[in-house]
Amino acid sequence: METKYSGLAVASGNRLLFRFLLVAAGMYLAWFFGYEQWLAHDGRLDKALCAQITAASMVILQVLGFAATISPGFNQLLLMNGQPAVVVGAPCNGLVLYALFGGFVLAFPGPWRRKLWFIPAGILLIWVLNVLRVAALALNHHYAHRTVDFNHHYTFTFVVYSCIFGLWMLWARRLAVPAH
Repeated sequence: METKYSGLAVASGNRLLFRFLLVAAGMYLAWFFGYEQWLAHDGRLDKALCAQITAASMVILQVLGFAATISPGFNQLLLMNGQPAVVVGAPCNGLVLYALFGGFVLAFPGPWRRKLWFIPAGILLIWVLNVLRVAALALNHHYAHRTVDFNHHYTFTFVVYSCIFGLWMLWARRLAVPAH
């Protein structure tokens, strides 16, 4: 009896793994053809996201009392006291992170009702982290510009990816399980 149960659990696990890999591969192809071959070359989506993150970071800094503005000639350049501080480029606008996060949750089994709120909530959290990251980098540049490169490439990357991993674990261990 236990052998049959174990065999069913393995078969079910293999089916779920195959489903996950199939959905993930489909989403990768959609990303490759939809973004890499079309939207990235067009550039408008990336520019809009970059400008939006720059503007939101400026607002946070201004609310905190800092003299932050956006360059009049380049809406992706955040200025501190009129001096260039941070340029938000396409690799740093968060789009890839939103796609990775959402793709994992979509591919991972779980109730669709929960996916419908968890994916937007997770993307919003990642967006907030990215805005805070840009604001922190501007402050970092203003007060200790020699450490910006390290913090940009390592500190903030670790923080953001740890948060995404935490969201994935929350999904996989708590929310993907149907309520009893």
